[in-house]
Amino acid sequence: MTNILTCVFLVFLSCGLAFGARPKLFSLDSQHEKSTFTRTDDADDGICKKRVAIYGYTCEEHTVTTPDGYILSVQRIPTGISGAAASRPPVLLQHGLIMDGITWLLNAPDESLAFILADNGFDVWITNTRGTRYSLGHTSLSPDDSAYWDWSWDELVANEFPATLQYVHDQTGQNLHYVGHSLGTLIPLAFFAQGKQPDMLISAALLSPIAYLGQVSSPLAKAAADSFLAEDLYWLGVNEFDPKGKAVQKLLNTICKVPGVDCLDLMTSFTGKNCCLNSSNSEVFLANEPQSTSTKNMVHLAQMIRGDTIAMYDYEDSDDNMKHYGQTTPPVYNMTNIPNSIPLFLSYGGEDAVSDANDVQNLLGILKDHVRDKILVQYQYNYAHADFVMGVNANQIVYDPLMAFLNSQ
Repeated sequence: MTNILTCVFLVFLSCGLAFGARPKLFSLDSQHEKSTFTRTDDADDGICKKRVAIYGYTCEEHTVTTPDGYILSVQRIPTGISGAAASRPPVLLQHGLIMDGITWLLNAPDESLAFILADNGFDVWITNTRGTRYSLGHTSLSPDDSAYWDWSWDELVANEFPATLQYVHDQTGQNLHYVGHSLGTLIPLAFFAQGKQPDMLISAALLSPIAYLGQVSSPLAKAAADSFLAEDLYWLGVNEFDPKGKAVQKLLNTICKVPGVDCLDLMTSFTGKNCCLNSSNSEVFLANEPQSTSTKNMVHLAQMIRGDTIAMYDYEDSDDNMKHYGQTTPPVYNMTNIPNSIPLFLSYGGEDAVSDANDVQNLLGILKDHVRDKILVQYQYNYAHADFVMGVNANQIVYDPLMAFLNSQ
C-alpha cells in the first residue's frame, strides 16, 4: 500500500486517533413494548450525502431490521449519473471486516464499483454491517450494552445476509446479484455451505474470497491469532473491537513486538503489498474508516486461522458448546454442500496476504464439480487485498469482467 495510506492506518491503530467520544445516536421510543434504540442523527449526514450525492447521483437511505434486532443502514443508488432508471437487476454490495459501505465509494465514480454498476444500468444497494457507524441501531440494545456486541460472523450468515437479500427483493420486486469483498465473501459461502440457495439470488461475486484461513501469510493477522490477543480482550470484557480505541492500541503495541511484523508498514503487514492504490484518497479514507466490529468476531476469525477450519464460533468449553449447539464441538460449515448450480464469480490476487492464494486454491478444489458455465475464476498476480476495492485500475482489471459475468446471468 502507498506510504500515505499506511501512515493513515498506523495513526488510526497505533496512536489511537479518535474523533472525540461517540455521539449520542440513540433515543428511547416509549411507544414500543420493548425499549427501542434508533438513530437520531440526521440522514443528511449519512453515506448518501457524504459520498454519493456529491457526485450528482440519486441516492436513498434505507434501514433493514434483522431477526435478532439489529437495524442496518442501507443505501440505494437507483439510477446512473444520466438519471435513467435502472434497466438491469439489483446488485447488493457487502463490505469486509472493519469497513463499512463507503468501501465501494472511496474512489472517483469511474473507479468505484458502486458508481460503475449504477452507470451500467444496475440498481445498486449498499449494506453496512452491525456495529459500524451507520448501523448502530437495535430494537432493544445500545452499543453501550455488552449484549449488543455478542455476535460473530455466524450471526451475519444467519440473520443479516438473508434479511438484506429479502429487503432488496421486496423493495424492487426483482431477484438480485450479490457482490462481497473479504469477510463479505465468507458470509454467502457459509450460508451456501448449509445447502441453502435463495431463490431470489441470481449470482454471487466474491472479491478476495475468504473461506479457509489456515495459510494466511499476513504477519499481522498470524501474530494476533497465534498470541490469542483478541481472546485476551474478550475475557477482559472488551466487547467492542474499536480500531481507534485504547484497548486495541495496546493490542497493536504488543503485536508490533512480534518478529516479522513491520509496524512501519502496517497495512502491507496485514493485506500484502497492494499495487494500485491512489494516495490522494487518504483524506477520504481517514474521514470514514476503519469501523468497529465485535471482539467475539475477531476471536472467531482467529480460531479459523489457528484451526484451519470453517466452523461456528467455538466457546472452547464442551458444556457451553453443548448449550449453544447441542454438541460438544461447534458445527462445521461444510463447503462441499455448496449447491453446484449457484453462479459464482471469484477474483483473487497473488499478493493477497489475507485471502491467500493457497487458501483460495483449497476452496476452488471444493468447487471443482461446480457446473462449468456457472463459475468464473479470475487471478490477478499483482493484486493484494485492498486493490480489489480501491485499486485505480480495478475498473478494467476486475470490474469489466465482473460486469460481463453479471450480464451473462
